[in-house]
Amino acid sequence: MPRLTVPGADLAFETDGRASAPAVLLLPTGVATMRMWDPQIAELAAGHFVVRMDPRGSGATRHDDVPYSDRDDVRSVLDHLGVERATVVGAGRGGTIALDLALESPERVSGLVVVGSGPSGYPEADLTTEEHRRIDELDAAIAASDTALLMRLETALWAAGPLRLESNLDPRFVALAHELNAPNAIHADHPARPEPLEPPAYGRLGDIRVPALVVVGDYDLSATRAQYEHLLDALPAATGFRCHEAAHLANIERQAEFTHVLLDWLGEHGL
Repeated sequence: MPRLTVPGADLAFETDGRASAPAVLLLPTGVATMRMWDPQIAELAAGHFVVRMDPRGSGATRHDDVPYSDRDDVRSVLDHLGVERATVVGAGRGGTIALDLALESPERVSGLVVVGSGPSGYPEADLTTEEHRRIDELDAAIAASDTALLMRLETALWAAGPLRLESNLDPRFVALAHELNAPNAIHADHPARPEPLEPPAYGRLGDIRVPALVVVGDYDLSATRAQYEHLLDALPAATGFRCHEAAHLANIERQAEFTHVLLDWLGEHGL
């Protein structure tokens, strides 16, 4: 796996497709790694130069305990590959990074796809009773330094959502969800400390003028679904898509549906 050494980290990344084709950058959610995009790679790479990376604190990227900027890391990878502009596709944490990058470096972003995510600085939302219970379980696992339990609970919450049971889902999807989060366990004791965008993206989304596709799963957490509605209202050129039979990992649970929507949107906007 290629790596790029930057101050305080070795960034893991991969590329697919022709370098001369329009670029698409894929950023994972915090409960997965760049492997989460495997179902989309073949069809995306047929007409795009596809770049994906593990941000600090996830997957195969190694990092020191130093402050850093996620936006700097993304720009460093793009610069290393000679990519001037890209459509940035981000899930969860990756979507927040994508929005921040579009505000800080608009010249580098030709389009945005935000999946189950929201802007930095978004006000803390009220949780449902079940969501409170599940978050309390995560906090207890953290307090007990039980990384294995934390990873299981975390994956179950985000992959199934608070309204579904893993036992009622396709066991292959459930197994894959846990497999995708497992590599992040090595970072649990040494979390990354990214420097936030100042001012944050919340309240500034009207400055993002590129086309945006905003995706959410109907079974994702209530706060994430509220962020979806906010992004549709605040982004000037946003298109929304709700994935009815998915939670946070919509591109995996509904692979064909998500890929079809993404490719159609890219084609519609010439990206």
